[in-house]
Amino acid sequence: MRKALSLLVKAGVSGLLLYFSLRLVDLSHVASRLARTDPAWAALGLLALVAQTYLLSVRWGQIITACGARLPLPLLFRYSMIAAFFNQTLPSSVGGDAMRVWLAGKQTNWRIGAYSVFLDRVVGVIALAVLVVACLPWSLELVRNPVGRAALLFIGLGSLGAGIVFIALASDRLHILQRWSVTRHLAAAAGVARAMLRSVSTLVPVAFFSFLIHLLTVFVAWCAARSVGADLSLLYALFLVLPVILVAIVPISIAGWGVREGAMVAAFTYAGLPQSDGLIVSLLFGAAYLVLGVAGGAVWVLTSERSDRQALAEPVGGE
Repeated sequence: MRKALSLLVKAGVSGLLLYFSLRLVDLSHVASRLARTDPAWAALGLLALVAQTYLLSVRWGQIITACGARLPLPLLFRYSMIAAFFNQTLPSSVGGDAMRVWLAGKQTNWRIGAYSVFLDRVVGVIALAVLVVACLPWSLELVRNPVGRAALLFIGLGSLGAGIVFIALASDRLHILQRWSVTRHLAAAAGVARAMLRSVSTLVPVAFFSFLIHLLTVFVAWCAARSVGADLSLLYALFLVLPVILVAIVPISIAGWGVREGAMVAAFTYAGLPQSDGLIVSLLFGAAYLVLGVAGGAVWVLTSERSDRQALAEPVGGE
C-alpha cells in the first residue's frame, strides 16, 4: 500500500510539474520544432549517452574494487545498461540503482553490491556539486535574477556540504553511529569513501571519470539544443544544465520527469533565454534517456537468464 502511494505521489509530482512547465510555452510552437528535429544531432547525443554509460561502468568498477571485490568491465557495462532500463520504468530516478545492487550482489555479496552502488551515487553527486560550484563565478554572471542566483548557491554549496558531512561520518569519534544498523552501514560506507580519498591510485581515476561523465551530460543537452536550432552554446549549457541535473537527481518524481523540465525552464528564464527552448531541450534530453532505457531493456531480455528476469521483475510488480 505504501509503495503504491509513493508511486501515485511521484506520478502526481511529475504530472503537476510538467503541466506547469507546458503552460509557460506555446505548445504548437514547441511541437513544430520537435517535429523538425535533426536526426544527426540526436544520434550524436545518443552515442554520447552510450559512452557515458560505459564510463559509469568503469567508475563503478573502481569503486567495487575499493569495496574489496573485482568484477569484469563487460559485465558491469551490461548491468549499467540494464539499470538504464529500470531507471525509466521504476518510480524514481534511482530505480536502476536497486537493480545494480541486486545484480552486483549476486556476483559478490549484498554488502559490496549496496556499498558500491551507494558510493557510486554519492561520488557522482559530489563531483556534480564540485563542477556546479567551480562554475559559479560565470553562472552568477549569466543568471542575474536574485532568486536564480540564490538557487545556484544553495544547490551547489548545499550538495557539496552534504557530501562533506557524509565523509565525516567515518570519524572514529562518532561511536554512537555503531548503535543502529542503518547508521553503522552509513559509517562503514563513509569509511570506504575516506579510504578512496586517501588513495591516489583510486581517487584520480574516479574523479576523472566522474567529471567526464557530467561533461558528457552537458554535451548531450547541447546536442539536443543543436538538433532543434535552440540558442544554447556549449558554454551556456555547462553553466545551466549541471544545476538542473543536480535538482533532478532528487527522487521525488518518475525518472526526473517534471522536475527536470521545470528546473530547465527556470534556468533558461533566469539566463534570459527563451522558455520554450528550455522545455524543448529538457524534453529531448529526457527522450534520449528513454531510448537508452529501451536499449537497456533489450540487453536485459537478450542477455539475462529467464530466472534472473523473473526475479528482477518482482520488485517492479511490487511497486
